[in-house]
Amino acid sequence: MNGLFVIGLSLLITLIAYTMTLNNGAGTDDVQFQPERIDGIPTVNDTDLKVETVVEGLSFPSNMAFLGQDDILAIEKKNGTIQRIINGTIQYDPLLDVNVATRGERGMLGIAVSDKNKAISNTDNPRNVYVFFTKSTKNIDTNGTDTDEKTAGNYLFKYDLVDSKLTNAVQLLNLSNNKGFNHNGGALIIGPDNNLYVPIGDAAGYSNTEAQNAIHGGPPDDTGGILTITTNGVPYANILGTPEHVNKYYAYGIRNSFGLDFDPLTGNLWDTENGFDYGDEINLVRPGFNSGWNKIQGKAPDDFDYSQLVNFDGKGKYSNPEFSWMETVGPTKIKFLNSDKLGDKYKNDIFVSDIRYGRIYHFELNDKRDSLVLSGKLADKVANSDKEAGKLIFGSGFGGISDMDVGPDGNLYVLSFGKGAIYKISHR
Repeated sequence: MNGLFVIGLSLLITLIAYTMTLNNGAGTDDVQFQPERIDGIPTVNDTDLKVETVVEGLSFPSNMAFLGQDDILAIEKKNGTIQRIINGTIQYDPLLDVNVATRGERGMLGIAVSDKNKAISNTDNPRNVYVFFTKSTKNIDTNGTDTDEKTAGNYLFKYDLVDSKLTNAVQLLNLSNNKGFNHNGGALIIGPDNNLYVPIGDAAGYSNTEAQNAIHGGPPDDTGGILTITTNGVPYANILGTPEHVNKYYAYGIRNSFGLDFDPLTGNLWDTENGFDYGDEINLVRPGFNSGWNKIQGKAPDDFDYSQLVNFDGKGKYSNPEFSWMETVGPTKIKFLNSDKLGDKYKNDIFVSDIRYGRIYHFELNDKRDSLVLSGKLADKVANSDKEAGKLIFGSGFGGISDMDVGPDGNLYVLSFGKGAIYKISHR
């Protein structure tokens, strides 16, 4: 690829392996590619905008959250650490260091911060930090080197944040059933209803239940969907029914997802989903949404027999993706830019990142905000080739993106898994 330089054998091998697992399940599929411009300079196509480096030196960061302006938490997948970055400087001691299993897509996977307007030093009523990670059964971080690595599954914890320390850990979710080394999801967010939403993959085939559209597969086991609980860990939605095995599900039939966000104007939830070797998706996720896996990936064929799908007595409903890629890109974060800082033309539009190329894609929505504005060869909501998807590219050269967020200043921030860096996109 143009401008591709080797930035260290370990980093290159790890990024390619991680990218392959994102796109191809177990990470052993025969896929031949290299991420574009790993050592290139990130750029955006709008000459009115610029890209600046906020911080470098993070170790395979998978998610981030803002505490305030110029005050960011970034989690490191392999190390099991939460690093605090203040004014572009990584603080000496991590806020948290837990022992994580890290083979494939295991590790430190998600973080969210509540009460963003509350003072950090409030000891009587502290802010909370929510962390999703894969527990290691050993007393060390495995760093992906143990091919016989054992894991206790995925867990969600709530911590109190007081003066740069995380204390009073409370377990909110115990997903010990999810022991696959891929498709662990985990990129949690706090919704406008102040509840937690957590995408969970299908454990790379370890689970084959009704949540994976296996009609006789048995009850869901907290895999293959989007789970929602209160910030105290209580299931509340009961969208698919009240039995314990479904009462946390907001959506199901999801192979794996690395990105959720709510439309700031409608409150609708949207996600990204990774296909196996084609059919990466962007979805409008209404309550009870069935994404179709493992009977459908990408757009359903015209002659598809929908009786193959589980519908939970009519409470679950399938709908086609609002967009899909036939050539896999490994979409990660989906983010609504609820700000005019990049210009009115981008306000409340969707931005989607990918891990394969380190690109950002820009999408406009229709007036009803239930579909994307697509034209020409993309009017069928499918990019049949990378060339077709090219007109959607907003930025590139970010080295494999794992997360994006809108900062308190209204600008777009990008977390690069491959470069171990955070970038800010702002107006010149």
